Amino acid sequence: MVELPRIRKLMAYHLSRPVINFISKTPITPNTITWIGFLLSLTAVVLVITNNLIVAGIIVLVAGFCDILDGALARSTNQTTRFGTILDSTLDRISEAALLLGILILFLFNPESSIFFGLIPKQWSISLVNLALLASMLVSYIRARAETQGLECQIGIFTRNERMITVTLGLLLGHLESALSIALVIITVLSFITAVQRLHYIRQETRNDRSRRKN
Repeated sequence: MVELPRIRKLMAYHLSRPVINFISKTPITPNTITWIGFLLSLTAVVLVITNNLIVAGIIVLVAGFCDILDGALARSTNQTTRFGTILDSTLDRISEAALLLGILILFLFNPESSIFFGLIPKQWSISLVNLALLASMLVSYIRARAETQGLECQIGIFTRNERMITVTLGLLLGHLESALSIALVIITVLSFITAVQRLHYIRQETRNDRSRRKN
C-alpha cells in the first residue's frame, strides 16, 4: 500500500513530462492551469445537468489532467507556493462537490436517468450523492489534518485521481442504465475504506513517533 503514492507519482510524471517541457517555456503559470482546470470542471457540471454525459466525461478527464499539470509545472519551474497549494486544494474540493451536485440534479430532473436499473426510487439519489460527497471529502480532510501534524498522508487505494477516473467512466458509460449510480457506490465504498486506511496509518505513525521519543 505504501508503494501506491510512488506509483501514482511516476505515472503522473510520465504523463505530464512532454507537456511540461513545452509549457515551462511559456508565460503560463501553475495557478493559471489550476483555474483552467476549475473552469473546465464547471463546464462539465453544466453538461452533466443537460445530459451531455459523454462530452462531460471527456472534459472531466481533461480537467483532471490539468490538476496533474499545475503541480508538475510548479515543481519543474520552482514556482511552488503555499498559496498555490491551498488554491489548488480548494478548487479541487469545489469542483468535485459541484460535479456530484450536477449528477444529483441529473438524477432528480431527467426522466431518462435510472438508479440501479430502476429498482431504487430516485429520491434515494440524494442519499447516494451525499454519501459519495461525504466519503470523498473525508479522505481529503484526513490528509489535510495529518499534514498539519507534520505527517505526509498520501496512502490509500482510492484518492482523488481514482475518484475522478471512476466518475469519468460513469459519465462515458452514462448511456448504459445505472452506470453513474454504480460509479457513485464504488466511490463511496472505496473512499470510506481509504479513510480507514489513512486513520490506521496515522495511528501507527504517531505511535512510532512516541516510541522514538521515549528511546
